[in-house]
Order: sequence, then C-alpha cells, then structure tokens
Amino acid sequence: MDLGLQQRVVALLEEADISVGGQREQDITVHDPHFHARVLAHGSLGLGESYMDGCWDAVRLDAFLFQLMQARIDERVHGMGELVDALKARLFNLQAGKGSYEVGRRHYDLGNDLYQAMLGRWMVYSCGYWRQAADLDQAQEAKLDLVCRKLRLQPGQRVLDIGCGWGEALKFAAERYGVQGVGITISVEQAEHARRLCAGLPVEIRLQDYHQLDEPFDAILSLGMFEHVGEKNYRDYFQVVRRCLRTQGLFLLHTIGTNVSRHRTDPWIARYIFPNSMLPSAAQIASASEGLFVLEDWHNFGTDYDRTLQAWWSNIQAAWPRLDALRYDRRFRRMWHFYLAGSMATFRSRRAQLWQLVLSPEGVPGGYRAPR
Repeated sequence: MDLGLQQRVVALLEEADISVGGQREQDITVHDPHFHARVLAHGSLGLGESYMDGCWDAVRLDAFLFQLMQARIDERVHGMGELVDALKARLFNLQAGKGSYEVGRRHYDLGNDLYQAMLGRWMVYSCGYWRQAADLDQAQEAKLDLVCRKLRLQPGQRVLDIGCGWGEALKFAAERYGVQGVGITISVEQAEHARRLCAGLPVEIRLQDYHQLDEPFDAILSLGMFEHVGEKNYRDYFQVVRRCLRTQGLFLLHTIGTNVSRHRTDPWIARYIFPNSMLPSAAQIASASEGLFVLEDWHNFGTDYDRTLQAWWSNIQAAWPRLDALRYDRRFRRMWHFYLAGSMATFRSRRAQLWQLVLSPEGVPGGYRAPR
C-alpha cells in the first residue's frame, strides 16, 4: 500500500467532512488498500468500479456521495478515461445511427422484471410529481395527469410519445383523456411490454428512432428521453418535433437538465448505466429550439427526483431476494446501488434539475396558463 496515495485520498475526503472508518452516515470503510490508487488514477470511474468490486462501503451511500458533490471533490479528481470520453464526444456523433440504439440494448433491455420491481404500480422511469403525493404511485399518477393537463388533451386527438417507455403515459392519456396515441421506443423489451399494456386501446407502439418520424400529431410529449439525444442532435430533434406537430398543437418536453453546458456525461455512468447519454443545459435547449417554437412554460421540480429515487431504492432493496441472483449478481446489485445513490446525491446537491417545458409552434392565442 502506498501511504502517500492513501494520505492524499484521506485528505480529500476530510475536505468533504468524510472520515475513513467513521460511523456517521457520510463516512466510509475501506476494505481494499488498492482503493486509493484506483480513485486517484481513474476519478469517478475508479470510485464506482471499486464500489462494485466491494473495495469500500459507506454507512449511507447517498450521504457519502452528496458530501463529495457538495465539496466539489469530484471536479478535482479526473482520470484518463474522462479525457478519452471528452475527445470521443467532441469528434463523433455518438447518439446517431446504431449508437442511438445502444442505450436501449444495454440499459432498457436489462429485464422488465427489474423495472417492475423498482418502479411501482406505474411503470414510469422518470421523476414523479410530489406536490400533493404521499407515495411513489401517487406521485407518478400526478405526473402523468400533469402532463395531460399541460398539453390540454381532448378526446379524439392524435398524440405522439417520443421514447414511450413501457407505455404507461399513452395508456393513461387514452383511458383518462380519450386520445389516440403513437409511441416510439428503441428498446425491444419496452415495446413488447407496452403493446401488451395498451392492448385494446387506440395506441400503436413502434420500435423506431425519432429521426424517422414525419406525420402530423395534435400533441407531442417526451418523458425522460431527451437525455439520450446528444448535443449534436438537439437541433435535429426539435426540427423533427416541429414538422410533426400541428400548428395549434403543444409539445411537452420532460428532461433532466444540468446547470452548466457540457459535451459528455460522467464516465462511470457512460460505461455502466447510460451509454452515449448527455444532460442538456438550459442554454443548449434554448439554442436548439430557437426559431422553431414559442416557449410557453418552463417548470423545474428537480428536488422531487430525490424523493422518487429514494422510493425506487426502497422498492429494489425489498425486491432483490425474489429477483434472479444469476442475472442480477452481487456486482450488478452494487452497481445499481451506486447508480441510484449517485443520482440522489446529484439532485439533492442541485447539480441536476428536472424540467418540464411546454412549447408551441406559433404561440398560444391569448397566452398559455400552465397547470401546477
């Protein structure tokens, strides 16, 4: 063990009020002396991988990661992988062509049993709306209804869901608001589940990339998909929406956003959770949609994502004993814990936001009043 490396890591952790071997919720225990070298050499990738390998544990993982982010320690330790990822993101359009389908294959096709166990009654993999909700199911139902109210859905309208997930939003809109729907996804598992879920309803589910869309809709929504579009494709995305949205229609974009414009994602997230993902900034969204839409409403309820993630964490913790231990082995479960805890810390520290934007092609006559 290199005492110099150990001392450097311990000193960095102390700046974030974290102790090695302590008992507070943010403190950690190190099981493997190689932990220090891995973190210094590989940054967030080394931190996440060493946790997956059981090299260290935290009293409470989300509290530990929150302390790191609050002290901005993660911004001071970078690995070679981050430089390589940044260069790739600059040189290549990683979200185009076959790259656009990679996240579906590697993340959303992991297994519907995993997501059913985690997401609750409403199989909706995006932030709930907790304004008046007491639990996760109420928060997701409230979010779906909020989306429909913001879009002013009416019976008989034709609605498009870009990145429809497991079909819950279109099912909700068809049953509660009487619309017809088309949902597109790049995940085979999601498409199959959504077709079963929406059977008997005027809803069509397609395995399709958004670039291929060119048909009219009265309203368009997209919940938690824009994070996979990529900066190089933001303008194309809004152009596709504009050509498909009727002049009097509304578009609702529900997306995680970041406070600073970036060109890549965290290297651990990119490798293990969301390949080729990228969080947009407000400036990037505004620039990409400029001249195509009138921005009617911009709603931030990012702190609700912390509560949503805590509920997902509780659900998956309770479900592990009944899930396949071979498919979801110990390393996978630690990976999933790190992903959820890191996401909680990101929203709790206000590094990331949850935005719902409502846009219209030419402006709502007389103005738009946004439901809350």
